[in-house]
Amino acid sequence: MTTTDSPIQAIAVYPARSFRVTEGANLGDPIADMDDLILDDIYELSPEAEPQRLVLEALGDGGFRIAENSERGTPGAPLHLDSALQFMSPDGQMTEALILVELDPEGLIAGLSLLPLSPLRPKTEYRLVRVDRDSARVKFAQIACVSFSRGTRITLATGAQVAIEDLKVGDRVLTRDDGPQEIRWIGQSTVRAAGAFAPIVITAGTLNNSGDLVVSPDHRLFVYQRSDRLGAGRPELLVKARHLIDGDKVYVQTGGFVDYFQLLFDRHHIIYAEGIAAESLLVDPRTRPALPPELLDQIGDDLPGHARQDAHGVDVQKALLDRPDAIDLLRRASTD
Repeated sequence: MTTTDSPIQAIAVYPARSFRVTEGANLGDPIADMDDLILDDIYELSPEAEPQRLVLEALGDGGFRIAENSERGTPGAPLHLDSALQFMSPDGQMTEALILVELDPEGLIAGLSLLPLSPLRPKTEYRLVRVDRDSARVKFAQIACVSFSRGTRITLATGAQVAIEDLKVGDRVLTRDDGPQEIRWIGQSTVRAAGAFAPIVITAGTLNNSGDLVVSPDHRLFVYQRSDRLGAGRPELLVKARHLIDGDKVYVQTGGFVDYFQLLFDRHHIIYAEGIAAESLLVDPRTRPALPPELLDQIGDDLPGHARQDAHGVDVQKALLDRPDAIDLLRRASTD
């Protein structure tokens, strides 16, 4: 059974049958696990293909299982990240994807899903140019890591606002929950602004933020409700950026590349970015592979302040935000 201590993540995947070889040694076959893949095979996405919602529960041992409310797969079944793939389309563009394998009670393959890291297009040829098992966990962890984009102004303990790329390990940042705290580690990565990595722009003033706040899709913002306008049942709310998208005040920014930064503290904190509250990096079984090995060796399992992902409030489900006035309610709830 899922508990509040089990990190949950929802992703959009395609069933293997939706992505088949149209030219090559495995002609006609769907995408498969690493052992059955052959480089230079050309795949195409079925025109009728529709992504399905796969909900994962991260286990303490680093494994995964399918959560109870998943559209794809069998709830409770073990799931493992098989491999990371790279495809090249005729225009020379590279597309990355992950293979996820569902297992039956005997440990045999019960189902296979494809998680594209940038959008796949029907009637486009995708030539398989690379298969790598070792990087699959790292790439999946990068999706789960909450990240701020270059230029985001972070509030220091002094009250000064400093661009995230100018921060250094040891700088003291103002936290809502525990006052000034030193940065333990700063991560940085540059990725294509597409698919699972396309940043979300929360325009200035939308949630009383002083400037545009550009964050990774699953980055959670903290809202303290003086009045429970959403009906969440608690004053402290954590709201994922992607659940606020309305195409106007909050939108997906695609095209080119984005520089992402992660801030790690000894505890999971609520800090201030562009003047509003947002979470720092949470270390859990999903995100640990994104940390450098030397840092993992140093911290081991000694980060008790990262034990609960709901410690700062209740995660607001998307259903509560599916209303045209949701953003205005959140903005007013924090000031009224």
